[in-house]
Amino acid sequence: TTRTRPMMKLKDSNIVELQPLVDSSSKSSKADGESSSFAKSMIATTMYSGCSIGMVLVNKSLASSYNHLIDGDLNILLVVFQAVAAVICVEFSKFMGWVEYPNFNTQTARLWAPVNLFFCGMLFTGMASMQHNSVPMVTVFKNITNIMTTVGDCILYGAGIELLVMAAFGIMLLGAVFAARNDADVTQTGLFWMLGNCLCTSGYVLYLKYATKTVKLSKFGMVFYNNVLCTCFLLPVTIFNGELSMFLNTSALHTMDYAVKNWFAGFVGFFLNFASLNCVAQTGPTTYAMIGSLNKIPIAIFGYLIFDNDISPETWRFICVSLCGGILYTVAKLRASRRKSRS
Repeated sequence: TTRTRPMMKLKDSNIVELQPLVDSSSKSSKADGESSSFAKSMIATTMYSGCSIGMVLVNKSLASSYNHLIDGDLNILLVVFQAVAAVICVEFSKFMGWVEYPNFNTQTARLWAPVNLFFCGMLFTGMASMQHNSVPMVTVFKNITNIMTTVGDCILYGAGIELLVMAAFGIMLLGAVFAARNDADVTQTGLFWMLGNCLCTSGYVLYLKYATKTVKLSKFGMVFYNNVLCTCFLLPVTIFNGELSMFLNTSALHTMDYAVKNWFAGFVGFFLNFASLNCVAQTGPTTYAMIGSLNKIPIAIFGYLIFDNDISPETWRFICVSLCGGILYTVAKLRASRRKSRS
């Protein structure tokens, strides 16, 4: 018995010494998980921002090069061209074995269709609001859309509303209102289309989060369905509004240069689709909306450098205010991340 007591003590002491090692490793793994999640969020937002800016610049290049050849515009037809190009890209990737997703299924298409319906509504109301309102007033309502998206994210998905996040959106909204103070005329028709655009844009982003979580598809499968349905919904529109016939009857557009630029835009759109889905899944609708607003800053600067677009003093003020709002939003998210890692 006298020999067994030290052994029992030794065994007990080993257990006591091992306990802290288990706790520290669990804390380490938790910290690694937090840093990994932060890295994924940063990559997702950077990809979305880069692809979105690239897409706008490519479309701006197309418009500046060819819009003078036609009486009107081909905005919706360009979306169709780029959707077809994106479908070819993702199908080619599947054929080469680089990505995997199931073949087309009508049940899955029905589940994904609301995303495209919201997208089409966002496209049409956005064009109509630009026709009946000034650009500064549209910018004001775009910032109101971001606040609506944040509130919807809180109500539908239980996301917490940080005080600094709302302050960041409030600063950007005040900056937009200040920039539009000399051009604040709003008609009933213009207000109707702007409110419709706010609802469609918020609905698109919020339902996109729901779809990415409930529809059992890989991100590339979502890209496939997104562009197939977009083509099915928008191609008939181009027939009814005359864009398709305008394109077919304008021989100046039937050039290799125009085709290559559209294919490149579709290639960028393929990555933009993936980046958008990944950004919403990794960060949520609120951050997705904020990145969309901040993208206007590099777009304005690149437009000035590449296309010689003038930047008015009001735009410079809006850029400065938007930067302040973006910095405040970043600080809010970093503080929330630190609180989450401590808990």
